[in-house]
Amino acid sequence: MDNRADAIDKVIKNTIQVMESSKYQMFEILDTARGELISLNQELQVVLQETAETIEKVDQLELKYRQSRIRLTEVSRDFVRYSEEDIKQAYEKATQLQLDLLIYREKEMYLKARRDDLQKRARNVEASVERAETVGSQMGVVLEYLSGELGQVSRIIENAKNRQLIGLKIILAQEEERKRISREIHDGPAQLLANLVLRTEIVERMLVKQEFRLVQDEIVDLKGQVRSSLAEMRKVIFNLRPMALDDLGLIPTLRKYVQDFEERTKIRAVFETRGKEHRLSSAMEAAIYRLVQEALTNASKHAHPTHVVVEITYQAQLVKIVVQDNGVGFKPEQFEKGKENNHFGLIGMRERVELLEGRMEIESAENQGTKIVIHIPTNVEKGKE
Repeated sequence: MDNRADAIDKVIKNTIQVMESSKYQMFEILDTARGELISLNQELQVVLQETAETIEKVDQLELKYRQSRIRLTEVSRDFVRYSEEDIKQAYEKATQLQLDLLIYREKEMYLKARRDDLQKRARNVEASVERAETVGSQMGVVLEYLSGELGQVSRIIENAKNRQLIGLKIILAQEEERKRISREIHDGPAQLLANLVLRTEIVERMLVKQEFRLVQDEIVDLKGQVRSSLAEMRKVIFNLRPMALDDLGLIPTLRKYVQDFEERTKIRAVFETRGKEHRLSSAMEAAIYRLVQEALTNASKHAHPTHVVVEITYQAQLVKIVVQDNGVGFKPEQFEKGKENNHFGLIGMRERVELLEGRMEIESAENQGTKIVIHIPTNVEKGKE
């Protein structure tokens, strides 16, 4: 037993050295990415400001050009009141304004393209930062365990489902959820609201100049953007906790989610139920909802199917969940052995199922689709509340 403990201790120490070195390299990559993100955001702010100023200039030139055209028409028709010189000046002014308008429209198109490119690059770098932070936090958790006493590590090896490990998994899951919510708010409502502030400032300047017709057009556009912001915010709220889950129950909420999934992804989605439906605890219904949500998200991201089926079966003291797609599939043995890096969603699902004392089975083959079968006991929930 002592020899085995010494061997384990040696392996753990070597592993710690390698992981410590990798962690410092990860921190260097993270610092570089953060610096690039700051630089991109600073450049983006400059471009946004210049874009706003250019848009305002284009609006002003459009107004002046329309006025110059009206002026040119007036002097061209009335040869009694206006001389040939007046007509010439009106024509030259209209031509110059038209040229200025074309130049600024080109500049506006360039700035918008530059803005979109910077926003895309910033999102990519931000995603890299988040992935690096996730890997760093996971490495920190592993190092914390491996740096403990050998006896504690041996107990963890013998019993991987100890309470402390589960607690850390829950904390990591909470952090991932916070990052996801922050990302959704930043990419959706926050961007829309920032644009609304910019457009309202433009409207304010138009009101000062009494350009009421342009103000009316701008307000119509603002109303559309407010509706878009409201829709994005409702989407974030729904993803946090669907209110229909408490009001209507699991099945109506899942049916609505599957319909929305079909509309959003253009993937044909079918939802079926079997057995006698009955309400479960709030926590259990939320857990089942998240499992179906994660399964459909994984299918749309990785399997690229044209058809998915979600089936919920109520049995005695058991809920059976089946999610099947006709996508590209994969080799289940690669998932079981951890050979692939694109199955983190499935790994997270299996961990959630195990926390619910259930089991998850995966049937898949390359180019033959994937079938996920989950069994969750409902007779244990009362003892956990």
